[in-house]
Amino acid sequence: MGLYGWRLFSLICAALIGGYLLAAAAGIFLGGVLPDSRGAAALTGTMASFAVYAGAIIWVFALRRPALAWVGLVLASVVLASTGIMLGRPGL
Repeated sequence: MGLYGWRLFSLICAALIGGYLLAAAAGIFLGGVLPDSRGAAALTGTMASFAVYAGAIIWVFALRRPALAWVGLVLASVVLASTGIMLGRPGL
């Protein structure tokens, strides 16, 4: 099956929106669990999230199945964000 129409549109949306969601969740996770000062942990998490975003985009288009891409991105985002919040330092 070729990539055109709604399938391509769904992959593009998954890459852009789902990738951003995953990158934000990775930033939350890393900012909450890194053993550094709050500012340095937040900066490190934010900088690493750019690499996560690029990797998510590449993964979505390598997978070529929109439903699996959406499920994988949303599930990974929920796990990362909730783990980062639970393991994060109090007072953040």
